[in-house]
Amino acid sequence: MTKRHGYAVLCALVALVAALSAAIYVTVAADDGAPGAVRGTLADSRPHRDSAAAPASTGTWVGAWATAPVGGEPGTEAAGMAGRSVRNVVHTATGGTSARITLSNLYGQSPLTLTHATIALSAGDGTAAADASTMRRLTFDGATGVVIPAGGQIVSDAVRLLIPRGSDVLVTTYSPTPSGPVTYHPHARQTSFVADGERAEDVTGAPYTEQTPYWRYLTALDVLSNEADGTVVVFGDSITDGITSTTGANHRWPDILAGRLRGALESGRQLPRYSVVNEGISGNQVLADGLGRPAENQSGLGRFGRDTLSRTNARAVVIDLGVNDILRNRELADPDRLVTGLRTLVRQAHARGLKAVGSTLMPFRGHRGYTPAREAVRQQINARIRAGGVYDAVVDFDRALRDPYDPRRLRAEYDSGDHLHPSDLGFARMAEVFDLRTLRGAGQTEL
Repeated sequence: MTKRHGYAVLCALVALVAALSAAIYVTVAADDGAPGAVRGTLADSRPHRDSAAAPASTGTWVGAWATAPVGGEPGTEAAGMAGRSVRNVVHTATGGTSARITLSNLYGQSPLTLTHATIALSAGDGTAAADASTMRRLTFDGATGVVIPAGGQIVSDAVRLLIPRGSDVLVTTYSPTPSGPVTYHPHARQTSFVADGERAEDVTGAPYTEQTPYWRYLTALDVLSNEADGTVVVFGDSITDGITSTTGANHRWPDILAGRLRGALESGRQLPRYSVVNEGISGNQVLADGLGRPAENQSGLGRFGRDTLSRTNARAVVIDLGVNDILRNRELADPDRLVTGLRTLVRQAHARGLKAVGSTLMPFRGHRGYTPAREAVRQQINARIRAGGVYDAVVDFDRALRDPYDPRRLRAEYDSGDHLHPSDLGFARMAEVFDLRTLRGAGQTEL
C-alpha cells in the first residue's frame, strides 16, 4: 500500500468514526434513560426559520409543565372536538433545547384521531398568536398523524426548539372526526383557545375566536434541559391546582415555588437543579374515587403512579392532600385510614427512589363544610404529620397561613374569601415558607 492510499484510508476511517459519534450523540440526547419511556426522534419539521432552531443538546429530559387528566368534558360525549383546532397555552418551569408532549385519551370512549399537531412559543401574554419563527410540526413515530386508542396516551417525537424558562408555549391539535368525550383538566387558571377548521399552523391567532378555561388532551410538556437534572412533582387538590389564583398570572403556589428554586440556584445556593410540575386536581381525595369508569377525579392512591411516578425524571414529590377526605366524607373521616393512605403514597415514592415532602392540612373554619368534629380530625392528622413517620420532611402550611388569633381559620389576607382556598398572597406565602433544602437527598423515612 502506498503512502497516498494509506492516508486516504485513514481519512475515511476518521470520517466514519465522526459520523458514528454524531449519531450516538443525537440518540443519547433524545433519550431520558427512564425504563419504559417512549423515546422520540429529534424531528426538525418545517415550517420554521433557522434563527429559532436550537442546537443539539446533551441535557436531561425533565418536566417543564404537566397537568392531571380529570375526566371527560361535558358536552363532548358524541362529537369530541371534531373539525376544530385546540390551542392549549401552558407555562414552562424550566427551559430546554428540544421538546416533546404527551397527549391523553384516557376518558375517550373511542379512538382519537389527530391529523396535525404543532408546538410554538406564544407571541405574547394572553394571545393565541404564535412566534412564527418557532412554529414546529410535531410527529409521532415519524408520522404527522396519530390515533390514540380509548384509554390510552401517546408521547410525540422530540422536536428541536429553544424554549426559555418561564415562557408560554402553544400546543395545538386538530381532530377531523368524532372521538367521544374529550379528556380534559377543567380548572386550568389559564386561557386557551379553539378555532373552527384545521388551523394548527396558524401563527396570527385570528381564527382562534373561542376562549376556554380548560386544557384538553395535553398532559405534559417535557424539555431537554441544561438547567435542570430532575423533576419535582407537586401532588395535591384544589389548593395545589390553584383554583382561586388569578387566571393567566401563574400565581399557583407550585409556580412560585419553581421561581424561588430557580432564583436560589442562580444566587449560588447548593440545591438540587429541579424543575417543578403541578399535578393538583380540584376536589381530589387520598382515598375516594369519583364516579365513572375509568373514575373521574381518581383518588390520590389510584393516580399516583400515573401522575407522579411516571413523570419524566421525577426525583421528589411534595404531597398536599387530605382536606377533601375530611370535608367530603358524609361520615366522620377516619384519621387512621387517611394517614395510612398518605404513608402508602410515600412507600410508593420510596420504591422509585423519590423523596417525599408532605404538608400539614390548612384550616377551614368559616367554610360551609366546617364542623368542630371535622376540625378535630384535621388536628389529629396534623399532629401525626408533625411528629414524623409519615413524610421524609414536612412543610407546615397550617402554621404559616392560620390566623394567630383563631388558628382554626385562615389569616384574612391569605384567604381567598371562601375560607378554604388561599388568595394569591396566600399562595405566595406557601411557596415562601417551603424550605428548599428539603428537596435534597433520597427518600428515607421508615414507615
